[in-house]
Amino acid sequence: MPSQKEIKSIRSAILISVVGFISLFVLIACAYMTKTFLNESERQLETNTMQWANYVVQLASDDLRNGDKFALEDKLQVFASNDAIQKIDVYAIEDTSKNFKYFAGYNYLKSARSMGDKITTQEKNLYLTPKKEGDIVKFVTPVVSQDQDLGYVYVELDTQQGLSFETHLLIIFILLFLLLICCVFFVSLRLENLIVNPLRTLSSELLKISQTKDYSLRISRLPYKEADAVAANINNFLNRTERHVTQLGLAEKQSLELNIELEDKVAKRTDALKESNQELLSTLEKLHQFQDQLVESEKMASLGDMVAGVAHEVNTPIGLGVTASTLLSDRLRDIKTAFENRSLKSSQLKKFLSEGEENVGIIYRNLKRAAELISSFKKVAVDQSSEEFRQFNFSELLNEILFTLAPQIKNTPYQISFDCPEDLIVVSKPGPINQVLINLILNSITHGFDGLDHGNINVVISKQSETLHIVYSDDGLGIASEIKDRVFEPFTTTKRGEGGSGLGLHLVYNLVTQALGGSIKLDSKPKQGATFEIKFPISEQLL
Repeated sequence: MPSQKEIKSIRSAILISVVGFISLFVLIACAYMTKTFLNESERQLETNTMQWANYVVQLASDDLRNGDKFALEDKLQVFASNDAIQKIDVYAIEDTSKNFKYFAGYNYLKSARSMGDKITTQEKNLYLTPKKEGDIVKFVTPVVSQDQDLGYVYVELDTQQGLSFETHLLIIFILLFLLLICCVFFVSLRLENLIVNPLRTLSSELLKISQTKDYSLRISRLPYKEADAVAANINNFLNRTERHVTQLGLAEKQSLELNIELEDKVAKRTDALKESNQELLSTLEKLHQFQDQLVESEKMASLGDMVAGVAHEVNTPIGLGVTASTLLSDRLRDIKTAFENRSLKSSQLKKFLSEGEENVGIIYRNLKRAAELISSFKKVAVDQSSEEFRQFNFSELLNEILFTLAPQIKNTPYQISFDCPEDLIVVSKPGPINQVLINLILNSITHGFDGLDHGNINVVISKQSETLHIVYSDDGLGIASEIKDRVFEPFTTTKRGEGGSGLGLHLVYNLVTQALGGSIKLDSKPKQGATFEIKFPISEQLL
């Protein structure tokens, strides 16, 4: 849409177009006519000058031959009534020098200077053709009689008498131009009225319709066919607009009724939705409680598995100790009976001492083994049930975990290796760390190495500033892509119905992010194992 500055009126367009075109045409025509007329006038002036000069020659020829100066001057006074002739000089030829001497003349302006008493051939030849100098035309013509040069006539004509011819011509052209401009303005204004008046009528009636918004009004008939056709098209548009506005009014009324009905339905459904949301929130809260219970059950189940494993492992050394102590008790009773009966022999005593020493060694070693198992289990169990900060050697923590898991992994073909500095002392929560590593190891054995006859688990621990990095990796089956993104969600398992609860890695995620305040990231591809990168903050001294 053009801006306000770009919009021009029809009047200015008509005036500029018509006046400009006609003015240019008139100027070109005037210039051409002026040039042509001036050239013709100049030629006519030269002709007149030559004619006057020839007339003077006719008057002067007899007097030059007779030498009658006064008679010639009387004849030249006839030009006194002619304002155009300013000067006439008649020169007679000198026989001796062939120069020309002033003979007689006529001077309109008494103060005007003649060419001189004498005129040379060079000066005479300068004006043999009419020559215009300013406003004066000068001309020299010879006086010849019977093939004898008698002299020359010098004539000056003034082209400026009152207003010059060019000035008269210029005034005429200016008056004609002004008259033409007036005619053009009149024609332009007439054209403007013919064109603009119908448009003004259209504009005013359209403005009235726009202000009143009464689309039943119509544009009146206009006196010109083209403008009337525009008005008819506008009336057709108004007819359609009126029908459209009527339809919009009906549609708006129906829309209001539908909106009221819809608001009632929305209000009812909103109330129902609030009740449903309340029930859902209550159900969700119960589910969270149930999930927390399941996670706690998973912890206890993991601890119960360790209890069963440790109990089975401790049963062997204690059984051996009981057997050795029973055997020692039998041998001691035999020695006591022999001693009381005074039938004790030195060889019998020596054998008893030897067997007794051996049995005591068996009892000591097995009781020591059981004590170590119970001590490790106690530390792990206490750590798993506690989330308090304490200072500990991380390498020793790993050994205790490995010692605790020994009953569950000693009969498997899988290898577990730890890469940890021996002197790494940290302050953190050993309980969640125990639980995380134990769950990851058991998860690899249960799921990662399922159906494999070999497998390797590598755990690399490093300290970076006040952050502990644990990179846990195995070379098992990996995690399927369809459950990889939700492996840390609760109840996600590949052994549904085979004893898998799907809470193991969810428990690991909760322990790392909540109990330890860290992060855990998984990288796994099918058939290429799984890698868990764990980071959590630590300190070196207990506050």
